[in-house]
Amino acid sequence: MRLQLTDRFCARAKTDKVQEDFFDEAVTGLALRVTARGIKAWTLMYTRNGRRVRQTLGRYPAITLAKARGLALEAQQGLAVGHDPRHGDSRMTVANLTESYITRHVASLRSGGDMERRIRRNIIPIIGNVPLADLHRRDATRVIDAITSRGAPVEAAHAFQDLRGMLRWAVARGDIDHNPIEGMRKPDAGQPRERVLSDEEIRTLWHALPTALPHHYRIIKLCLLTAQRVGEVAGMLPQAIDGTTWLIPGARTKNKHPHSVPLSTAALDIIKEATGADRPSAMACAAAIGRAQGKIGLAHWTAHDLRRTALTGMAKLGIPPIVLGHIANHRTTTKAGMTLSVYVQHAYEREKREALELWAAHVGEIVHGPR
Repeated sequence: MRLQLTDRFCARAKTDKVQEDFFDEAVTGLALRVTARGIKAWTLMYTRNGRRVRQTLGRYPAITLAKARGLALEAQQGLAVGHDPRHGDSRMTVANLTESYITRHVASLRSGGDMERRIRRNIIPIIGNVPLADLHRRDATRVIDAITSRGAPVEAAHAFQDLRGMLRWAVARGDIDHNPIEGMRKPDAGQPRERVLSDEEIRTLWHALPTALPHHYRIIKLCLLTAQRVGEVAGMLPQAIDGTTWLIPGARTKNKHPHSVPLSTAALDIIKEATGADRPSAMACAAAIGRAQGKIGLAHWTAHDLRRTALTGMAKLGIPPIVLGHIANHRTTTKAGMTLSVYVQHAYEREKREALELWAAHVGEIVHGPR
């Protein structure tokens, strides 16, 4: 029998059969099972791998109608992301919500790739197993503290925004009743990093990398030689190399615009050396760099510091800002104003190649001495 269950009905429900199920119209699959002996229990019917399954949620009145509906909805949300209520705790966790959020919302955003990587790197490993019903402000603090402890305040601010946005989305959908971190202050991102490695630091890092970071050193060296982001370098595929030019599709760039990077002879040598080797992800590189801090003899550094070092170094070598903007794929520079955005359609490919070859030669002199 299917009907709109009420507290009054549940309290008075009886049957003259051995047992009878009264299915709730409000929550699909939820039923109050009543036996001829007056025993009442909540069950949830659902389909798993093509088979109908019944899961017991608890006895009535210990489990009220409202609580039973909540448990049923949590179980259904878990099912939506592959969690079977029969296997342990059926309560929806942060990890369950995250998978739903990424699939249903993040994947459609222009910045979705970056957001997904941040969520998987910063949130799931720390609080992924926390049931949503138990999520507390201190859990957000745990996430933030873990990131700030590795010297990444900007990343911490992004992670807080990612978590808050996900929970607001869940409230809007009805997955949770309230956002437990609403009203918390976003952590201070601090001032943008300005670290530029000196020539001596470049030399020290270059020679220490193969030993200190044996599985990641080629990616890190390419970040320095090409001035590109670690995520883009780590995602480089052989088919993206057209002769001596690396073509990055818009799907892999931060601003979603395709980008071409002329490859210096030094960069090509590293790429050839890496052929057939494992290509670690950007997250793996960042984690490895974090573990290597203090082992190389340098003050704290990041892969992004190498991009800044390369662009600053090229500027010191006399490369014009417009060329640096094209190397960095910064459209705020290359397409600023009517003149550059509409009338100047030159791509500066020759100038970029000359600049990157000049920079690679300069790095070679730093690490190997004048030739």
